[in-house]
Amino acid sequence: APLGCMSVTGSAIISVMFLKENLRASDLLGMTLAFAGTYLLVNFAPDRNQSISARTVQYYFVGWQFLIYVILEILIFCTLLYFHKRKGMKHMVILLTLVALLASLTVISVKAVSGMITFSVTEKTQLTYPIFYIMFIIMIASCVFQVKFLSQATKLYDTTMVVPVNHLFFTTSAITAGIIFYQEFHGAAFLTVFIYIFGCFLSFLGVFLVTRNREKEHLPQSYIDFGNIPGKQMLDKIQPDSNGLSYGTLPDGSDSTKSQSGEKKEV
Repeated sequence: APLGCMSVTGSAIISVMFLKENLRASDLLGMTLAFAGTYLLVNFAPDRNQSISARTVQYYFVGWQFLIYVILEILIFCTLLYFHKRKGMKHMVILLTLVALLASLTVISVKAVSGMITFSVTEKTQLTYPIFYIMFIIMIASCVFQVKFLSQATKLYDTTMVVPVNHLFFTTSAITAGIIFYQEFHGAAFLTVFIYIFGCFLSFLGVFLVTRNREKEHLPQSYIDFGNIPGKQMLDKIQPDSNGLSYGTLPDGSDSTKSQSGEKKEV
């Protein structure tokens, strides 16, 4: 999950190469920190190459740690959803927290479904167990609603604000869910866990530096300057009408009507 920072740095590199955007000093520093964090994450991540069968998923699914986690997550999710729907609160933190809570279920279900499919191919089929279809439904539903709330956040707020905050919330939620459900850090040394968390911090900081202050450039709108025409009252700047067939339109039709009637009287 923390390796999602590579998509942000990759987008920054592509924008410099193909979109001819400026490469800032903060971009270079952010990419360096993201690569350093990625190195620490890959080398100090928990290495538990266990085969995930349907019975293993069932065992984790009914564990008391995960049940407490799910109850707390449902309570927080329902509370935030109430304020969002009933009270009309559309703060970015509320929307991205909803996304993060759904993302934790997505990460758990994706690993469970992929693990059971792999186990079915290599050893024994697991598609006859109900837990496979339960996790598959959770995976699809959490993905759909996650995209829905994330799209709302990107419509209301600038992408440069949404991307780093979403990366932070998503990664934290995914790591927490993996620790609780799959017990991935069980038996790990304290130094390993500390360096892993430090690698996450470097990736967060790198994403923040790459995305900060990236505002869209507002290009000046073109206009036609007719200058001053004697005996006629006209606007000096006529904006092109992108929605109509005509190239330029006046903002008030009454002025054009008056000018036409006055022109007829002069003739």
